[in-house]
Amino acid sequence: MFELIKDDIDNIKKVVFVTGAGISQESGIPTFRGKDGLWRNHDAMKLATIDAFYNNPKLVWEWYNERRANIFAAKPNPGHRAIAELEKYVKVVVLTQNIDGLHQKAGSSQVLELHGSIIKIKCSVCDFKEETTYEISKVPPLCRCGNILRPDVVWFGESLPQDVWQKAMVLASQCDLMIIVGTSLVVSPANTLPIYAKQNNALLIEINPENTEMSSEMDLIIRNTSAISLPKFVTLFKKN
Repeated sequence: MFELIKDDIDNIKKVVFVTGAGISQESGIPTFRGKDGLWRNHDAMKLATIDAFYNNPKLVWEWYNERRANIFAAKPNPGHRAIAELEKYVKVVVLTQNIDGLHQKAGSSQVLELHGSIIKIKCSVCDFKEETTYEISKVPPLCRCGNILRPDVVWFGESLPQDVWQKAMVLASQCDLMIIVGTSLVVSPANTLPIYAKQNNALLIEINPENTEMSSEMDLIIRNTSAISLPKFVTLFKKN
């Protein structure tokens, strides 16, 4: 599966993973796209916007309560655990578009959440933030300042936190190998991260059952799931 890069293993010291919804789907977390993209006949991609939140915060919070319950019950799969295990052999950074915290649950120590975290909530007006792992019983919840609380996630049309994005660009431009896992690479600006890696002459590996926007730019393509592929990738380092 990874025979083409066996000879490069000794030169790989820094690995950056760019992960998307596909890796979490293997833990039972639905994606926004395809058959999983509907909730109560609502388009999930349209619910994940600031406009939807202000138009109907109760509806958006009901959806997020269901998402939170599903995510909190989910467990890391072999793909998540393999990424964490790889830290025994090389420096590993995870740049994830996911908001579920499964990389941290699996034991990865350096995870940048590009799109925020569903575990956190914040005020839509003031600076209040906190972590919550319980169901929000009264929706929409209100901040002590009287304004509506929202999930601390990046919705479609919103900018990424600039401190996180700046750090992600630097890390991507310093790696020896970038592995893009379970993301279609259609969401900007995260889809530019492989370009920064390529500028450093890093190897690019794509692990995805489906073709993506940047498949033609990859040095190696694995048309399989991360749960199957990544444990096999880690064995390359165990043998060295």
